[in-house]
Amino acid sequence: MKKKVLLMGKSGSGKTSMRSIIFANYIARDTRRLGATIDVEHSHIRFLGNLVLNLWDCGGQEAFMENYFASQRDNIFRNVEVLIYVFDVESRELEKDMHYYQSCLEAILQNSPEAKVFCLVHKMDLVHEEQRDSIFHEREDDLKRLSKPLQCTCFATSIWDETLYKAWSSIVYQLIPNVQQLETNLAHFANAIDAEEILLFERATFLVISYWQRKPHRDVHRFEKISNIIKQFKLSCTKVAASFQSMEVRNSHFAAFVDAFTSNTYVMVIMSDSSITSAATLLNIRNARQHFERLEKEELSRTPMVTR
Repeated sequence: MKKKVLLMGKSGSGKTSMRSIIFANYIARDTRRLGATIDVEHSHIRFLGNLVLNLWDCGGQEAFMENYFASQRDNIFRNVEVLIYVFDVESRELEKDMHYYQSCLEAILQNSPEAKVFCLVHKMDLVHEEQRDSIFHEREDDLKRLSKPLQCTCFATSIWDETLYKAWSSIVYQLIPNVQQLETNLAHFANAIDAEEILLFERATFLVISYWQRKPHRDVHRFEKISNIIKQFKLSCTKVAASFQSMEVRNSHFAAFVDAFTSNTYVMVIMSDSSITSAATLLNIRNARQHFERLEKEELSRTPMVTR
């Protein structure tokens, strides 16, 4: 199943940097050496086995943008599942940014009216911390008003913290087929082993794609922090020619286990009962792995391939 994702925004807004961090294992400081995107760069990213993201990273130079809305209009905006538009929060050409965004929306309405729209207000690390919420909410209100009759979902993002993972996890979540069934299976697994919480990560990107929790947690950004920490640790392992397979973190209040799960996922299981041994939890993960692998194969066999 291929799903077309458009990544658009003015040149220098940070599109290619975020794509490289999420999908190509870059770290933030290394994105400085990336050059500007010329015209459209196509990436086919296998995600959860049967789901392939057909990502179109569209260069944001003015000449390219004008061309997208003229001679390439049908090719660019046809069969789009998701439009991700990136705004540089410190742009000095906000009026022009909004004009191009509205042109994108008009083309989407004409060619892909069912597409989901996401706006990333990016480079928020450049804004004083006490001003970030007010500036983001002001920009969010403007974008939602401009987007009508389409609905847009907005995120404040930076390549230097967990907000980037939060945004992309939410976007990819919208593309996963039968995600509700996946969450139901996680709930059954959690209740069977008396877990406090279970997180499911996509294997290559470590984006959180599904989770179950027994009760709400006070840190609403913990999933993205975990994604960021584990991915950085995984990259560190690669640099010393080691491969990351599993991890256990334990204190007097909880034990957290991260382990390879299906061929496309990692799982994190959090236990609060200190009387349950590590060996028992790891055995339960191994037994559940067989069940989830079977479900994944069944889903793959009944999902038709859509070429776009």
